[in-house]
Amino acid sequence: MNIYVSNLSFDVQDQDLKEFFTPYGEVTSAKIITDRETGRSRGFGFVEMSDDEASRKAIAELNDSSVDGRNIKVMEARPKEDRPARSNNGGGGGGYRGSNPFKNKW
Repeated sequence: MNIYVSNLSFDVQDQDLKEFFTPYGEVTSAKIITDRETGRSRGFGFVEMSDDEASRKAIAELNDSSVDGRNIKVMEARPKEDRPARSNNGGGGGGYRGSNPFKNKW
């Protein structure tokens, strides 16, 4: 099972994340997600465990637990296609977006 872990301290490394879950069963991978440009942690990561029952127990027991003074959130990761698409409608970027309300107003 793939597990999503958020609200992590920026000091948590891949190995630390793996160690949080190891008492619950075999961890096949643990990865902190980092910023592409700075290489700094983005405060979340993913853990894969081979046993679904052990994964569910880890989620139940670790969710909302305190790690480095922060209450982490632990849940089953959703497949990428289940998440809403990110929209860039918030401004900037230019490009044609249909009718222009300012056209021919100058």
